[in-house]
Amino acid sequence: MTTRRIRRATGAATTAAAIAAAAACSAPAGGSDAGAGGGSAESVVIGVPNEPDTLSPLLGYGKDGNSKIFDGLLARDADLELKPALAKALPEIGDDGRTYTYTLRSGVTFSDGEPLTAEDVVHTYETVLDDKTNNTAKSELDAVDKVRADGDDKVVFTLKYPYSAFAARTVLPIVPEHITGGQDPNTGAFNTEPIGTGPYVLTGWSKGEKLTFKANPDYWGGAPKVKKITMAVIADDDVRATRLRSGDLDGATLPPNLAATFKNDDGRKTYRATTYDFRAVTLPTGNKITGDTAIRRALDLAVDRRAMVDKILDGAGRPAYGPLPLDDPWYTKDIERPQDLAEAEKILDRAGWKAGKDGIRAKDGARAAFTLFYPSGDKVRQDHALAYASDAKKAGIDVKVEGATWEVIEPRMGKDAVLAGFGSTGDPDFGLYTLLHSSLAGDGFNNMPHYDNPAVDEALETGRRAQDPDERKAAYDDLQRALVKDPGYTFLTHIDHLYVLDDRWGDLTTQVEPHEHGFASGPWWNAEDWQPEK
Repeated sequence: MTTRRIRRATGAATTAAAIAAAAACSAPAGGSDAGAGGGSAESVVIGVPNEPDTLSPLLGYGKDGNSKIFDGLLARDADLELKPALAKALPEIGDDGRTYTYTLRSGVTFSDGEPLTAEDVVHTYETVLDDKTNNTAKSELDAVDKVRADGDDKVVFTLKYPYSAFAARTVLPIVPEHITGGQDPNTGAFNTEPIGTGPYVLTGWSKGEKLTFKANPDYWGGAPKVKKITMAVIADDDVRATRLRSGDLDGATLPPNLAATFKNDDGRKTYRATTYDFRAVTLPTGNKITGDTAIRRALDLAVDRRAMVDKILDGAGRPAYGPLPLDDPWYTKDIERPQDLAEAEKILDRAGWKAGKDGIRAKDGARAAFTLFYPSGDKVRQDHALAYASDAKKAGIDVKVEGATWEVIEPRMGKDAVLAGFGSTGDPDFGLYTLLHSSLAGDGFNNMPHYDNPAVDEALETGRRAQDPDERKAAYDDLQRALVKDPGYTFLTHIDHLYVLDDRWGDLTTQVEPHEHGFASGPWWNAEDWQPEK
């Protein structure tokens, strides 16, 4: 048996990220916030486009870190390196990578005053992994065989197989067993009335309008200087920008065209975060048109990704040739491909899709036509969808673009295309597995198009289980090349996230961000550490 201690996160498996398909987005909501930007360094009101479905980590909330209510055993710093949180040190790894031992920080309490113990950690992981718990991200913890407490302050994870990315999975927030142990994790009050060890305490949640948080004076990391945070849920981009301009908000998540309107505002600062967040069109295999490989390949070649970056994102992003961004260490360099309408037409011709009098192709009596949904109020997705439809028409494919709420879209995801967004940081396994593995087809927002490719499944399993970095890299190279030949999505762009915030706090930073942002990302990712400008 060998035992070693992680000194810091190392290698591409830690600094790289991949795309989490845990959710395409929580259902956007509208409404207004009763509070307004206060002009005080001790209070901040942020406008965000959507709200979580739940605030319970048992159902997936905060699983990638940065929750203001909870802490994980580990956390990430500004450079995404792993650091101790509820654990007082990074884990000791033994049995050739099959055991991870964490020693808990002493003196930590939940916001109700009860002490944190190893049993809380065991309870959290066991509940997430329970088949009865409706957590669609539980496949991310597939490697866990068992977790046990060793006294009050030690937790030992035993893995089924060595999993090199496991430490990064332990940013999962820890919940109090004395509260959640007596509730149904799927329906219990904890989902909307959470108790955690984090720097803030939830004080109110008006669905579709706002969430309010107050500083936890007993936080183990020190009481935050920002005493109150309000997250105003404002689905419409234009409304969010208007309320920011009027002073009703202190900061907001904004699309590039609206963030640009604050460029010369001396009282506000714009922050730009690079991301692993991509926009893509899902191509359901259950749809006669989008399930046709020739249609998929033609669409992949018909799109002008560079034009989307330049015109829709105003340069704040990069073309997406797959789920991993161009600068990711795991990205396969030889898959970049320009728009090629001539080749798209050849593919369709060879497959028997012939152009009709209106220019739209048909085969065996079926027109090359399908519906593409995007979430209403999301201008960036709408513009991507319209540009996609325009490019597709040049190849003879008719794409009807429709905006709708997620309540309308979700039941139709298995049959209709969706302008979706995904992205997660940590390791390529974190996102690619849930995005593409056939076993997760139709599992919530996981594998939305029901993609099924044995070669991709094999690459995903190798990438998850292999210990040799070169073997893992080869597997993910094979996967990315397979997606070019048999695309289940049309990958369009990786978008940068833009935030505008009143300039009254000093030395703020952003991280490289996942798809999910607003609550856990942006310059307020570490609001508990903010200091008022002197």
